[in-house]
Amino acid sequence: MIKKFLNIISGTNQNDDVDYYRSLMRQEAVMGGQLFGPVPADRRREFFCLDKNTWIWHEEWTDASTGERKARTTRYDVRPSGILKAQSNGTYHKVSADEAKNLVTAAKIYIQRSLSEFYGAQI
Repeated sequence: MIKKFLNIISGTNQNDDVDYYRSLMRQEAVMGGQLFGPVPADRRREFFCLDKNTWIWHEEWTDASTGERKARTTRYDVRPSGILKAQSNGTYHKVSADEAKNLVTAAKIYIQRSLSEFYGAQI
């Protein structure tokens, strides 16, 4: 989605485009992480669209019992045959119908908010 937007922009330095693209991705990821409720102060949560078929959920937190910093990244690959999920570089497996429905709902909200908040689109 962002790459299409950047292709419209002309006359800028390619490095500026890359920096701008990364900045938008970071902003979208933070906004996406907030779709699921407030993010506690000791956590970092991101949810974003990596490309037309890939959604990423990333969360970091401090384990209260050990004080150790933890992280989990979940990658969703949307395919014609269904949605596959892998966590923290593990093996892929097909998600349940309920999880697929939740992902689709979150993706729709993410797209609507991104278009509205970052690109000024009226939906």
